[in-house]
Amino acid sequence: MNQITLYTTPSCIWCHRAKSYFDQNRISYVEKDVSRDREAADEMIAKSRQMGVPVIDINGSVIIGFDQSRINSLLDL
Repeated sequence: MNQITLYTTPSCIWCHRAKSYFDQNRISYVEKDVSRDREAADEMIAKSRQMGVPVIDINGSVIIGFDQSRINSLLDL
């Protein structure tokens, strides 16, 4: 089972696209809204060294932004 964490904010269009992509492909993930959760924001920054979203953690591999081909590669889609 893949462990996916998606760090988002409500106003981020690429975050919405990432969530939609996962939902359409029936891929489960944990969403963390970094605009409301300071601990999640700190966790995201520690993992990615970035403050921008989305940040996607797939089994420990970090993707900055919505990179569909990288997501597919990591999930063997």
